[in-house]
Amino acid sequence: MTTPPHPLPDRPVRVGLIGWGASSRVFHGPLITTTPGLELVAVASRQPDAVRAALGPQVQVHAAPQALVDRDDIDLVVIPTPNDTHHPLALAALKAGRSVVVDKPFTLDAAQARHLIRVADERAVLLSVFHNRRWDGDMLTAQALVRSATLGRVVHAQMHFDRYRPVVQSRWRDADAAGGGLWLDLGPHLIDQALQLFGMPEAIAADLAGVRDGAQGTDLFHARLRWADGLRADLHGSTLAALPGPRFALHGTLGSWVKFGLDRQEDDLKAGRRPDPARPQDWGADPSAGRLAVAAPSPQSPNELVDGAWPTQHGRYPDYYAAIRDALRGLAPNPVPATQALDVMHLLDLGTLSAAQRRELPVAGGH
Repeated sequence: MTTPPHPLPDRPVRVGLIGWGASSRVFHGPLITTTPGLELVAVASRQPDAVRAALGPQVQVHAAPQALVDRDDIDLVVIPTPNDTHHPLALAALKAGRSVVVDKPFTLDAAQARHLIRVADERAVLLSVFHNRRWDGDMLTAQALVRSATLGRVVHAQMHFDRYRPVVQSRWRDADAAGGGLWLDLGPHLIDQALQLFGMPEAIAADLAGVRDGAQGTDLFHARLRWADGLRADLHGSTLAALPGPRFALHGTLGSWVKFGLDRQEDDLKAGRRPDPARPQDWGADPSAGRLAVAAPSPQSPNELVDGAWPTQHGRYPDYYAAIRDALRGLAPNPVPATQALDVMHLLDLGTLSAAQRRELPVAGGH
């Protein structure tokens, strides 16, 4: 659903959060509790003391997710749990008539995503996916450059999500199991950003590998998306990049923009800093400028470039939950409709198949 057909009254939206893992502690808990008009009333967790220490005694803790889902006073259920639990937990919440936010990746595959969308439509409730990297400062800067045609027609894009984590940890994210591996962890971020910038591609070719000593699942990927107009986008994720590549590099007929360094909002949240809704301008600053080189305006010097620093826009993670609140009240559209997340799942599925078959696959036919 884009917006629910029966908007909530003008009162706090009551939120239930399933799980108290890293995603809940770093992203969802802080963003929900600092969004005016949202009230976090319950958490499902086996760590009640940790939840109460972080959120206060007013938040009720349930040992099992179903007990939270069954509460009639919950308007929105948020699911930032291990990837293989997204579908069953979201399905239970939707069937109970709750609106739902699911962390990325939406599900394990496009078939599961389609199922959840069908149930949400039947129950007439909102279903959204937390593709928070749409609100990275560098992504917002890239979007502004593309929309303004500052670079002319973009012909090649590079988008990296590089880390240096050489030790394989004993956790589901690193396992060779359903929902594990870097392609399902960071691939959704890069694919969603590419779709937001350029739309659905014509074809995809992907290479997925386990390259660390003792690797169990995918910890390196490279995917090339190709569009009918000739645009190529190379999406790259690695756990062995001590010197990361550019976060964004956009090359067009009128010039190029390159930005190194990851958006700082995640690090700020991890450090305990919180957005202040009264001073949104104080949140999301990235002092690391990109570099913009564009053709000089003089037709007499077509190869001359104007080259210099280009400021990075402020990141705006708080915008996501503010938009969810407004969507539930019937005042704004769903910020990330589940159908858009289904497009991401479709490309993730095709990328996995492309890597197995070692060939480019057409995207034609959709999801």
